[in-house]
Amino acid sequence: MSTTTVPRVTPSRAPHTTEGNGWPQLIEAVRETGLYPTRTKAEQVTRTVLAALGTHVTGDERVELARSLPGEAARLIAAQIPATHRLTAARFVDEVASHTPGATSATARWDVSSVLSTLPPLIGDDLVTRILAQLPPGYALLFGRADLTPAS
Repeated sequence: MSTTTVPRVTPSRAPHTTEGNGWPQLIEAVRETGLYPTRTKAEQVTRTVLAALGTHVTGDERVELARSLPGEAARLIAAQIPATHRLTAARFVDEVASHTPGATSATARWDVSSVLSTLPPLIGDDLVTRILAQLPPGYALLFGRADLTPAS
C-alpha cells in the first residue's frame, strides 16, 4: 500500500437515491490510495471488491454498511446474496482475482486493500470492528488495520 494519506471521504446520511451521493469521492479515494492511473480502473476495482464484500457481511452489519456508503456502493453490497460460508482472507482475495481479468493474487490483494482501506472513514471504526468480528482472521490487514488476533 502507498504511504500517502488516505483521502477522507465524508459519508452521507441522506437517502441513497443518486450516484452523485458520494460515489465520485469514493472512487477518487480508491484511485489515490491504489495509485490507479484512471478513474475507470478505480471504479472497476471498487465495484468488484464491494460486490465480493457484500457476499460476506451479514445481519445488522450488512444493513449498517450499506446505509453508511454512497448510494451506488450501497446497492453493490445489498445486491449480493450472502455466502453460506465465509472465505478466509486469502481465499477472498483469490475470489476477487477470479473476477478481475488479468489479475494475480498479488494484484488482487492490492485492489482489495485499496478499496477496503478507504472504508473506515466512511463507515466508522466501530462498524469496521464489528465487520471484522464476523469475518475469519486475516481481514484486518485488508482494511488497513493491524491484525492483533492471536494465532491458534
